[in-house]
Amino acid sequence: MWHKKNIKSVSKEQAAFLSHLRKRKNAVHGIQWIILIGFFLLWEIAARLGWIDPFIFSQPTRMLASGVLMVKDGSLWTHIGTTLGETVAGFVLGTIIGTLTAILLWWNRFISEVAEPYLVVLNSLPKTALAPIIIVWLGNNQTSIIAVALLTSVIVTVMSVLNGFLQVDTEKIKLIQIFGGSKAQVLTKVVFPANIPCILNALKINVGLSFVGVIVGEFLVAQSGLGFLIVYGSQIFKLDWVMLSVIILAIMAALMYEGIAFLEKKCLKWQQ
Repeated sequence: MWHKKNIKSVSKEQAAFLSHLRKRKNAVHGIQWIILIGFFLLWEIAARLGWIDPFIFSQPTRMLASGVLMVKDGSLWTHIGTTLGETVAGFVLGTIIGTLTAILLWWNRFISEVAEPYLVVLNSLPKTALAPIIIVWLGNNQTSIIAVALLTSVIVTVMSVLNGFLQVDTEKIKLIQIFGGSKAQVLTKVVFPANIPCILNALKINVGLSFVGVIVGEFLVAQSGLGFLIVYGSQIFKLDWVMLSVIILAIMAALMYEGIAFLEKKCLKWQQ
């Protein structure tokens, strides 16, 4: 009898706790939307009342009008598609190459020790400083832009994933080795599964870095894309285009981040 009462008590407490979590989550989302909407409302009011110069700072209604015109003539979709394609290409290549390089360095500690100072230097070096050199090497084309995005994200991926590999519980590795497991089995059965959250975290970081690399490349060589639109709009003083491009970039980055967060939840459920 006491056991049944205890179960009911625990069940009620758990329900109350879950209800509290839902309310907290809804409150967080509600406040986030209020801040976002309030920011754009304040921006619009400030422009209409003359607190800021709408020609220099633009305003939401002017950006919306410019966006509608560009959607009608199809140019906005072209710019978005170009930037998105280049970002996804750099993002995917950076993740794959970075993860494979981390596996190689984990596999061979001698190579890892040789490469360590070079990785530290490359990670500290501003990747955007190499963009003009890459453009000279690869030419004035999309390949150069993707290469800049790749270079921006790959070193961070290598270092973060390798660090995760090296921090795996050594007792689990020894257990596999005691039973005659090969190094490949250690990698596939212990190291890699244990570092799926680490790899997904690297993906989250790579979203922002890939966008940075692509936009820098588009600043220099592109004939289309949101980076090109930002540069061209600033040159002809169409600040509505500039601010609209920045807002669209923020939305694209947020959507990609949420996609990876969704993938992370699915992977964690699968591991459980």
